Amino acid sequence: MPKKPAVKDYIRTIVDFPHEGIMFRDVTTLFADPRGFRMAIDQMLHPYAGEQIDKVVGLEARGFILGGAIAHQLSVGFVPIRKKGKLPGTTISQEYKLEYGEAIVEIHDDAIKPGEKILVVDDLLATGGTAGAGIKLIERLGGEIVSCSFIVDLPELGGRKLLESMGMDVHVLCEFDGL
Repeated sequence: MPKKPAVKDYIRTIVDFPHEGIMFRDVTTLFADPRGFRMAIDQMLHPYAGEQIDKVVGLEARGFILGGAIAHQLSVGFVPIRKKGKLPGTTISQEYKLEYGEAIVEIHDDAIKPGEKILVVDDLLATGGTAGAGIKLIERLGGEIVSCSFIVDLPELGGRKLLESMGMDVHVLCEFDGL
């Protein structure tokens, strides 16, 4: 009997992208396959059955794809966290460190009401910098984060440990060794 495919089986690895020595975990192959994409969304939703979630927050950019699908399944609103300067209207921002410098993400200042229950989603958890900055923005608006959900974790980069040290519940579908 053939083995049933897992979410990890739909993710391709591109060697030396975007820099030499990087093993890029490309989820676009997962998104392109209807069974793989459905499986990923269903598995990302499963831990939250029966939980109160008011909004899903997606981190730029692949988190928008996942967040929109999950919000639709939950019949709740979707909120994007974007790179600085990409959102119209009044925003709040949060700076964070990258391996090679700093970046800033933003959220609309009226996107989340105090006390709303939030699920944070993205495709990949590496160092946790973007997710950590997103969490700080949500908390500044008074949102209560139920959990953070990712397709891929790269444990060697420490992102999960960082988010857990911030008091976050973290759910991942699969892990890959290396960078």
